[in-house]
Amino acid sequence: MVEKTVRERTGMFNKDHPHYKWIALSNTTLGMLMATINGSIVLISLPAIFTGIKLDPLEPGNVSYLLWMLMGYILVTAVLVMSFGRLGDIYGRVRIYNLGFVVFTVAAIALVFDPFAGGGGALWLIGWRVVQAVGGSMLFANSTAILTDAFPVNRRGMALGINQIAAIAGTFLGLIVGGLLATLDWRAIFLVSVPFGILGTIWSYKSLHEVGARGTGRVDWWGNILFGVGLTALLAGITYGIQPYKDSATGWLNPWVLAAIIGGVVVLVVFVLVEQRITDPMFNLRLFRIKAFVWGNLAGLLASVGRGGLQFMLIIWLQGIWLPLHGFSYESTPFWAGIYMLPLTIGFLVSGPLSGTLSDRIGARALATGGLVLVAATFIALLMIPVNFSYLEFALITFLNGIGSGMFAAPNRTAIMNAVPANQRGAASGMTGTFQNAGNSLSIGIFFSLMIAGLANTLPKAMTTGLTAHGVSAGIAAKIAATPPVGSLFAAFLGYNPIKSLLGPTGALDTLSKSDAAALTGKTFFPQLISDPFHSGLVIVFIAAAIMSLIGAAASLLMGGKYVHAEPEGPVTPEPAEELSDV
Repeated sequence: MVEKTVRERTGMFNKDHPHYKWIALSNTTLGMLMATINGSIVLISLPAIFTGIKLDPLEPGNVSYLLWMLMGYILVTAVLVMSFGRLGDIYGRVRIYNLGFVVFTVAAIALVFDPFAGGGGALWLIGWRVVQAVGGSMLFANSTAILTDAFPVNRRGMALGINQIAAIAGTFLGLIVGGLLATLDWRAIFLVSVPFGILGTIWSYKSLHEVGARGTGRVDWWGNILFGVGLTALLAGITYGIQPYKDSATGWLNPWVLAAIIGGVVVLVVFVLVEQRITDPMFNLRLFRIKAFVWGNLAGLLASVGRGGLQFMLIIWLQGIWLPLHGFSYESTPFWAGIYMLPLTIGFLVSGPLSGTLSDRIGARALATGGLVLVAATFIALLMIPVNFSYLEFALITFLNGIGSGMFAAPNRTAIMNAVPANQRGAASGMTGTFQNAGNSLSIGIFFSLMIAGLANTLPKAMTTGLTAHGVSAGIAAKIAATPPVGSLFAAFLGYNPIKSLLGPTGALDTLSKSDAAALTGKTFFPQLISDPFHSGLVIVFIAAAIMSLIGAAASLLMGGKYVHAEPEGPVTPEPAEELSDV
């Protein structure tokens, strides 16, 4: 009888498990992996998805579908994660987290059974991706707080390290998983989440329970509305800034883009003013009195922007240039791009857990600062290799980038969460998640715009020279070269060869010799054409990313030593955490 009772208590689906903290760590790690893998799995699978729903994303009227498939999930998580963190403080972190698994899984099932094609099919996918992002936000916002509640302070670095590594590794793994599944069937990209979602839902409802301090108060409806409207407008405006406007290569002078960005900033300013006057704000500004919280989140935001930019640039580099130059068909490039980016993921997985454990002993400052300095160095190193690189040097540099990212991620999140009061952990986790997800969303607008700026100065001349060399008339070549470079950039990002679609409507291909027509539409012409202009853009992008990483390293240095919030007797208010010296 005693033996049976022990077995019942130690079962995987038991709320009274004697090692509950490990159950919480396992389940939240699964939740974070699901939420973040699905943030990036679509990036590398877009060619298969658009082919599956029979939609050409590069047609002018379809570019919005492409943008929303790119940014919809990331934008929604950036907007909602803070709200769900605060709701977790009020109503229970486990309750909101469990609901997140349900919403996420239902959306995953709906995505598999898209009944439409063309624009209708794209809208179905975008809509259910938004719903899936709502569930992902619930998981993302509360998993860190659940772990902070479950683990003692001297083991949190290890636990939060694994959780944070799962969160960021998921963005890398999504590229690999997406590349693998895209070769099978586009629906498999969404189907893969279903069994894990069902397992995670049952597991979380059966095994997790509230163990931490819960805050009091009411839902800050005005704060939620103002924050959601302001951040959505700002991020959407920045993203749409990469589309051309009139004679400009980008859309930063588009009145609608300016209105969205300026209006979003104004609404966010109003949001901050309102939050200062509300009794129970969703955005607790007093947390910014804590040094580790403010500097840690600034560093996290900059690291997230740089990491997102790296992903986009590596996808373009591999799918659009390097792999075709090495004989890979355009149809197979998503799969092989995922494989060739494995060193980045391996480096991150090697250093992340180790850095989280070390931060329990020596604090976050040295690890987080050194990690971002190493990341900055790898951005410069990527500029030193040719576009048609030797894979060994590329693998080594991206491996070191993963090492640096892992060194930073876990210690940074541990320092932030250790420094906040127990009854604000949900809000703090949500706010930190907002900075991280907003960085991912910002990276789309920032780095694509920087790359377009580099291409705009060099691609037209290269396009004219390359086309005329293969018999295209000077007039048609000049017309093609005058098209906005964003189309060529998206083509490279998707692993498409755009030359056929650009020349097809002009009738030029029908007038060329078979050899010239074959050369223009083959594997190597477009990659060779775009290589030098791409490198010009890459210089701008990676120098900007290196500068961001160094600023983030300086912020990590200012974070101080090892922080542990000292909980006072009685009601808890956010006061500056006690700073402990580095060991």
